[in-house]
Amino acid sequence: MNKKIVFTVVFYAFCTIAISQESSWSLTKCMQMGLQNNIEIKISQLEIKRVQKSQNSVLNRMLPTINLYGEHGYNFGSTIDPSTNGRVSSNLQNDNFYGNVKTNLIDFNAFINTQKDKINIELAKAEKGVVENEYKLQILDSYYQALYAQELLKIQKEQFKQATFNLDRITKEVAIGSKPQSDLYDMQLSFSEEENRNLESKQLYALLKTQLFQLMNVTDVVTDSIVLELYLNGNPTDTIENRLYNPKIKLVELRYENSLKLIGLERANNLPTLSAYYQYSTFYYKTLNQGNTDSFKNQLDNNRSQQVGMQLNVPVFNGFRNNKKISASKIESEKVKLALEKEKQQLDKQVVIEEQNKSNYLQIQNKLIEKLKYAKASLTTSQAKFNNGKIEAILYSTVKNQLLMAEYEVLKNNLQLQYIDLKIKLLKKDHL
Repeated sequence: MNKKIVFTVVFYAFCTIAISQESSWSLTKCMQMGLQNNIEIKISQLEIKRVQKSQNSVLNRMLPTINLYGEHGYNFGSTIDPSTNGRVSSNLQNDNFYGNVKTNLIDFNAFINTQKDKINIELAKAEKGVVENEYKLQILDSYYQALYAQELLKIQKEQFKQATFNLDRITKEVAIGSKPQSDLYDMQLSFSEEENRNLESKQLYALLKTQLFQLMNVTDVVTDSIVLELYLNGNPTDTIENRLYNPKIKLVELRYENSLKLIGLERANNLPTLSAYYQYSTFYYKTLNQGNTDSFKNQLDNNRSQQVGMQLNVPVFNGFRNNKKISASKIESEKVKLALEKEKQQLDKQVVIEEQNKSNYLQIQNKLIEKLKYAKASLTTSQAKFNNGKIEAILYSTVKNQLLMAEYEVLKNNLQLQYIDLKIKLLKKDHL
């Protein structure tokens, strides 16, 4: 019996530890979980597999094509006698059999299409990278919105503890007559306001966490027990590497490369194609209502025909249609090239704005820390004056709210610095 009790206690202790470990979620964990569950990313992965399966190598494109044909028919009245190719008045049964093999020995389209297939695979991967990068930015934004609410709620809870203590003390002092009733009213009003703010922050925090986990498509966790971790990998003031890798730019670069291959493909239509072929044919005929026709096997042997040859196709004139297609492909390529420049400009502008925001937050950081120091000192002296009855409760509450605002501003500034630093990394390098 004692062993069962010990086993039960150990089991519940293990479960408690496991639950506590699961309740802490980092930014990296959220991104990994979201990338695993995102439906759009899964569709992109399937698209990559589809493009890979449809790829054809040069050897595959140059493999011969083999075709077999069979035909069975009847001719009535005036027909062609297959044995003499002369017209006769009779009813005939015809059975024709063909087999041919053809392969291209020189085909420039095959080489360019193979290169284009490889670019299409890279295009599918780049499109998946764009989806992932945009999704990471969404996770980052949602995570920091919830993290900010979480840290703000911690500050408010500490302030609420002090407010509860002060309300209890003023209530006791009013009861014994050392404080006027008006001080209790003022303190009760201040306490009610802080209680409402605390409740609003809790509700906002719960809503933002729910939105974060919905964004990750994670529905099997209780968000009330989830605690978000501060991202501590690196410093907000770290220098970002100059090496640029943005999935959107990579995607447009591949589209430009693909447009150049399309020009080459149109030009290849003006180049000669050399083919080799082999053909085997035979036939069987029978004059209906007559019994002097050779046997099926003998006719197949006697009527067989074989043909081997090479064919050279040299385009000479097609009404300038292909030249027009080449010109149109060049224009399309220029459009993609301009789109590439536009994408680079947009990224540069976005990074410049984010770096300017980062610089602004860094400039104000010391000012906010200094303000917080003064607010703490002011609250300390105001607390002593309030305890000695030298200031009223409403003035003390105002000083206490100033400290809360100062802590709020420092918290917001630090989290904004961290958020912007990570956002720039995702924009410039596609990883944290």
